[in-house]
This record gives sequence, structure tokens and C-alpha cells, in this order.
Amino acid sequence: MQRIHNKLVRDKVPQIIRENQQIPTVRKLDDEDFVNELLRKLEEEIQEVIGARNDKEELMREISDVYEVIDTIIGLYKLDKSLILELQKKKKQERGGFKERIYLESVEE
Repeated sequence: MQRIHNKLVRDKVPQIIRENQQIPTVRKLDDEDFVNELLRKLEEEIQEVIGARNDKEELMREISDVYEVIDTIIGLYKLDKSLILELQKKKKQERGGFKERIYLESVEE
């Protein structure tokens, strides 16, 4: 029986599959497909975070997966991680964070 996955997986997954006496079919993505699949993987991992919100251990595992995808995107685009964190800090100083739980319902003009 063949199960179709059609998704980006971590580098060691094919070897893990082989160790389980199964045969993976894989291919290496070109740059454009890799970016598209990374973004799709980010959406997938975010959905898994949402689904795990009631289980602290699972939530941490899923958040770590989101971090891995983000780190890969940072590396792919050769972005400066410290600059990203500084931008996050600056935006938090200018606009605040989410600690106050403010929900904007409307703005009257």
C-alpha cells in the first residue's frame, strides 16, 4: 500500500522511513518550490500549534517545529536573526505586545 504525502519533511525522515522497512519516494526541491513548500509547511505547523493549545507538552513540540521552519526561512534568505529580534523588540516598544489582551472591535470615523 502506498500512502501519498506530498510535503516537505525534515532531512532525516527518509532514513527513519527506511529503518522502518518502508521505501520513501523523495526528490530535492529547486529554490522556488522550496520557498513555496516552506511557506506551506509554516501554515501546516501553525495549524498544529492551534490544535495543540490544550496540551502544554504537545504545544511546545509544535512551537519548536514553527521555530525550525522560521529558522530555515531566515537561513534561506540570509537574513540577520539578531536584526529580526531587534525589529520585534522595536515594534513591541512602539505598538506594544499582546499582554493586555486588547481586542479591537471597531473604529468610528
